[in-house]
Amino acid sequence: MVWHQEVVEIATPRAGLFDVTSRVAAVAERAGVRVGLVSVFLQHTSASLVVQENADPAVLRDLESFFAHLVPETRHYEHADEGPDDMPAHVKTALSRTEQTLPLRDGRLALGTWQALYVWEHRARPHQRRLVVTVWGE
Repeated sequence: MVWHQEVVEIATPRAGLFDVTSRVAAVAERAGVRVGLVSVFLQHTSASLVVQENADPAVLRDLESFFAHLVPETRHYEHADEGPDDMPAHVKTALSRTEQTLPLRDGRLALGTWQALYVWEHRARPHQRRLVVTVWGE
């Protein structure tokens, strides 16, 4: 059994979905695991990790539009210390995920044909986000 872990830094220039599949796949490749699992944990509470379609960008735009409608910045929030997008970002993260587990098959991420792993930045301004990527298997 092999265990391998790295922290990957991701710069998010604005709110949106940013494909990190290749960055996570590179960690899995360095681990040398043929069959196993990759755990990806985002160490933040105002951004998310999602597996989503990578073929039609309209899917990502529709997700952002839906979440903006579901969790508006115009609602009154008690926590407002870091600007009007901070508490809505926390709510969006609570409704989504900060961890994803992906299978490895033949040394590669076993994502579907139209799937990719995205960091979903919920804040408007640029951030440095950290992913803890843990690979284990044989």
